Amino acid sequence: MKINFNIDYKTQWGETLYICGNDSLLGSGNIDAALKMHVDGVGLWTATVDISDKNVRNLEYGYVVRNDNGSERREWGGCCHSIDLSNAAESYDIYDAWRDIPLDKPYYSSAFTQCINRRNDRCEAVVPAPGFLTLSVDAPTVGPDEVLALCGACDSLGEWNPEKALPMSDAGYPVWKINIDLSRTILPIEFKFIVLDKDTRALKAWDGGDNRRLASMTKNRHVSMVVSGMRFRDPRALWRGAGVAIPVFSVRTRDDFGVGDFYSLTKMVDWAVATGQKFLQILPINDTTMTHTWTDSYPYNACTSFGLHPMYMHLQELGRLKDKARQAYFDDLACELNNLPTVDYERVNEGKLQFISEIFAQEGAKTLNSSDFTKFLIDNEYWLKPYAAFCVLRDKFGTPEFGKWGEYAEYTQAKADRVYAENTPQMNQVYYTQYHLDRQMRRVHEYASAHGVAFKGDIPIGISRDSADAWINPRLFNLDCQAGAPPDDFSVLGQNWGLPTYNWEEMWKDRFAWWKSRFCKMAEYFDAYRIDHVLGFFRIWQIPMTAVHGLLGIFNPALPYSADELKSLYDFWIDADVHTKPFIMDWFLNDFFGEYTDEARERFLNGLGHGRYELKSGFDTQRKIADYFSSQDKTEKNRRMCEALLGLADQVLFIEDPDRKGKYHPRISAQYTYVYRQLNDYEKWCFNRLYNDFFYHRHNDYWYGKAMWKLPNLIDATPMLTCAEDLGMIPACVPAVMDQLRILSLEIQRMPKDPSAKFGNTWNYPYLSVCTTSTHDMGGIRQWWEDNPQMAQEFYNEVLHQEGSAPRVAEPWICDQILNLNLKSPSMLAILPLQDWLSVSPDLRRPDPFEEQINEPSNPRHYWRYRMHLNVEDLLGAETFNRDLADRVHNSGR
Repeated sequence: MKINFNIDYKTQWGETLYICGNDSLLGSGNIDAALKMHVDGVGLWTATVDISDKNVRNLEYGYVVRNDNGSERREWGGCCHSIDLSNAAESYDIYDAWRDIPLDKPYYSSAFTQCINRRNDRCEAVVPAPGFLTLSVDAPTVGPDEVLALCGACDSLGEWNPEKALPMSDAGYPVWKINIDLSRTILPIEFKFIVLDKDTRALKAWDGGDNRRLASMTKNRHVSMVVSGMRFRDPRALWRGAGVAIPVFSVRTRDDFGVGDFYSLTKMVDWAVATGQKFLQILPINDTTMTHTWTDSYPYNACTSFGLHPMYMHLQELGRLKDKARQAYFDDLACELNNLPTVDYERVNEGKLQFISEIFAQEGAKTLNSSDFTKFLIDNEYWLKPYAAFCVLRDKFGTPEFGKWGEYAEYTQAKADRVYAENTPQMNQVYYTQYHLDRQMRRVHEYASAHGVAFKGDIPIGISRDSADAWINPRLFNLDCQAGAPPDDFSVLGQNWGLPTYNWEEMWKDRFAWWKSRFCKMAEYFDAYRIDHVLGFFRIWQIPMTAVHGLLGIFNPALPYSADELKSLYDFWIDADVHTKPFIMDWFLNDFFGEYTDEARERFLNGLGHGRYELKSGFDTQRKIADYFSSQDKTEKNRRMCEALLGLADQVLFIEDPDRKGKYHPRISAQYTYVYRQLNDYEKWCFNRLYNDFFYHRHNDYWYGKAMWKLPNLIDATPMLTCAEDLGMIPACVPAVMDQLRILSLEIQRMPKDPSAKFGNTWNYPYLSVCTTSTHDMGGIRQWWEDNPQMAQEFYNEVLHQEGSAPRVAEPWICDQILNLNLKSPSMLAILPLQDWLSVSPDLRRPDPFEEQINEPSNPRHYWRYRMHLNVEDLLGAETFNRDLADRVHNSGR
């Protein structure tokens, strides 16, 4: 059986095309053994293989361009072509097209193929056959109530009559195929694809652009011809949808245990369907159990990137205890906790874990002996066993800090086996818990998919330094520093998350295997995801362990200046003694300490002469300062002293690179320091030039390369729709990367990306974006309105175009207008917090908007406990509101 490959591809000088596939003649997936193609001198590349002695029945392959300089370029999706050889023609003539990332890439995601455009009853697969021409076309925008058909200029193709068009097979959706009998077709011929109603066959759309043309081909009843790589040009308006964002723990139903659980999401799916919404977005759901206290409530500090949080277990699904008194106790506890206005994290988790322990003792053996459990264990053992060992050791030693675990401080597989052997019941209980969590989340995900609602998850940028991930793979992380964010609207001191940064060079050695496994695990539960702080894939804000404030961070990777560069490029002469150490002068001490200045000078400072001071050795880092005052009485005086000393430690103009001595980073927001004030006007002008160049220009190409080195490998690992949180200090290279990879941006009207604008212009949002009114890191519309009366007034006049004074509170009609601006924007997705959806209803909105904020990012020890103030069942019963909301969504074109 011969296969003749043909592809029309224009290469540059020094480039050669290769084919890599799952057959040994195509390299068996090894790119170094790929088959070299030949060119006719114009641009048609060809190659022939004979696999008549093979048992290959489905050939998968892809094209690769190699340059003489050693670089390579591959198609989107790798081995993205396939051909079914089960009909065993004497030969196959294949005419392909190179597959680049399509402009409509989001429609190829599982959010569309498995949810929004989900096709439950598919046609039989089309298999290339001798004497037939197989046409293949990508058409992901064809809805589940539609079919794609072929219509053309000959009798067999309907003579351009849509009623006689040939329906195509959607078996491989979003790829559609059809076999054309060459004995009944005269070539060349013109044709188009059309969209028909699935039931009535009424015409809904013609293929855009010029007519397509099939050239003359040699007809042979022993030869199968395949033309693939075409893409349907849908002329209709771009799809836009709406969605709701709510953390799982915040969902309230009548049968909860004081916190939302996975099964609670099914009712949120029902509400989304009732209101015409297509997306349900949640916060991270991985296990965060570290101390068994409320400090574990922070969902972005997980102890595993793979395991799910036991808090989200729907206990009723596990069964009921035979001990009626104990079951009654848990029933009463559930009722008590569920009546609380917020989540009592400690009592909820203590109660759930105790019930799981007791039901495991009663029913666990049955589960552990089941075939489903065995399969789950085999599929997940690579992360599950180490994670379970981590949980056992965490509780045994009373701390997640694995450095304090003695002989277990360093992970090995043998040690994990020993933990299992010595703690089998405890390890099995962790397995049991994760098995049921996985089972429940999968069921809820399938429920949502079947109802046309896509689940959107959240991938935190960091991992905890006290996590199973760090214990198992410490080489992948920089555990000697902290990740955070530069100053922004959330925090003028910057954010210090306390999380380690990634050792990307080490991760590259196995081609980012840990990241790919993390993404693939997430794809089992989600159809779309939000990359938390996507800027971290370009560069991370890295803070030394000795610092508390984010102001003392630097970009990593970065291109810091040498002293010679500063002099030659900017005429700035750096004095390391003055500019890189805390600049403390007598003349401004009173600004920091006020009435405590004399005492502070005596207790914390050493005089250096000429009115200059240094911090004493016991207080010469922010960490030492914070640790000292954490052990002191919590008085107002001590609070002010601590904040003042931390502020003095920030008084530097440059930060020396920790790994490259003699290289310097300008300190972020340095213009607000006293050391900047003491520069003369010319020095300030020179510093401002180097500062602006460093933060806004110097790294653009450098960070572009770093992002393109990482992101394509990761986002192509799964079919999920990729969205990103691209807020903050955005380098110019970020939009270019996101556009190239078709990643949806995040647009928030009160956080415009144009630094010269007060508010974002919703009408100018890019199509490939998610717009929203608020995030979990900020108050909702109503809180913002009351918190910022001056901004509310400007918004009222300039955006809503209302005259006069703005109302003191954001009344329902104001919220309604703000929601409509987002719904009518060009953004592909408008995913709004539930709190803001309810803000338009005087009956359903929460009385106090200040009770609706989920997180305060300026507080690293914030207690995450927000819950809905009404049950989802009651929300589903608000039929008038739901109908109005569905109409609003529909009328906006979503």
